Amino acid sequence: MNRNSRIFGSCLGLLLVAVPPAHAQKDRQVYEDAIARSAEVCPDHSAERTRAGVMAVPAATLKVLEEFDVALCPDRRLDSTTPVVWYGVQNVFAWNPSVKGAPKVMATQAAAYARSEEFPQTTVVWKANGKLAEGALVPSFRKR
Repeated sequence: MNRNSRIFGSCLGLLLVAVPPAHAQKDRQVYEDAIARSAEVCPDHSAERTRAGVMAVPAATLKVLEEFDVALCPDRRLDSTTPVVWYGVQNVFAWNPSVKGAPKVMATQAAAYARSEEFPQTTVVWKANGKLAEGALVPSFRKR
């Protein structure tokens, strides 16, 4: 490896290190905005409960959810068999933060809705394994 190659490699490395923080900062703002929206809407909001669920959702998905004014709400009233709900009338995805895997199920469903940009006006419920829970009864959403 000659001297010019080493200099070029060093410069390229410095450029690569310099670029991600700007992108990461934009993503960080997207996450913070989603948490702030949750704080305004969700009665069961706490920074700890909300952050775990919001951070499970990719930033690109959160951007689409923001466009459609969707909030992400932790809700400990949801039981362990049906820990994830889409409340269509209120534009809210809710999950039970005490159920392992519920944030991942919520993030997967939120990403699917965001990709299609179709958000049903009905209530949709998912089981802990990510499958639809047809006919399941869940508490109604109550806004903060």
